[in-house]
Amino acid sequence: MSFRLRAAIIVAFALSATAAVTASDMSIAGESVQSVASLSRDNALISAPAAASKPAITFAAPREIVQPLASASKANLTYSTESDIQANSLSALVDAHGDAEAVDGDMKCLAGAVYFESKGESLEGQLAVARVIINRARSGRFADSLCGVVYQPSQFSFVRGHGMPPIREQSRSWREAVAIAQIAMNDSWNSQAEGALFFHARRVSPGWGKAKLAMIDNHIFYR
Repeated sequence: MSFRLRAAIIVAFALSATAAVTASDMSIAGESVQSVASLSRDNALISAPAAASKPAITFAAPREIVQPLASASKANLTYSTESDIQANSLSALVDAHGDAEAVDGDMKCLAGAVYFESKGESLEGQLAVARVIINRARSGRFADSLCGVVYQPSQFSFVRGHGMPPIREQSRSWREAVAIAQIAMNDSWNSQAEGALFFHARRVSPGWGKAKLAMIDNHIFYR
């Protein structure tokens, strides 16, 4: 074999080997690119459902919270009665109320106590009796309603078995008692025994040892 032929064979063999190596490298790169692209597609398929399944965050408007109002205490003892009557004396104030109104419930208990405890006494004495009953209901030391105070056992001698004797409702005494009860509830005239919680007839001496506030007609009033 001549030298030139041998050299041509060697050159051809070298060119063939280089071409094979280049083709192999291109094949590997292609697989790598395809693999990366495939992984990207696979990741997209995997992550997409996860993103879709994530719950959306929603913001709701705050709900209004309504709280029940607190109930009024019985000891407040507020009643709708005439409160705009003006007079320059207690007698004139009583006369301004006119005939006795129809009363019931606590107001009838209060007027009844005034009627039976101080009927025939001065208006100042009747007002003091009414104020004692109201003061007791507000004090927290007795019943918290006017009827509860009046009918509390062993407090008022006119009470008979949780009831009152018959009332002469057409009498002047009853008209005065109703007017005094309304005046006392409205606090539209000051009593001579403001703040009193107890009273007794002058004819007895219970020896209570309480602070004496006033002596009006046939009763003595104490704090």
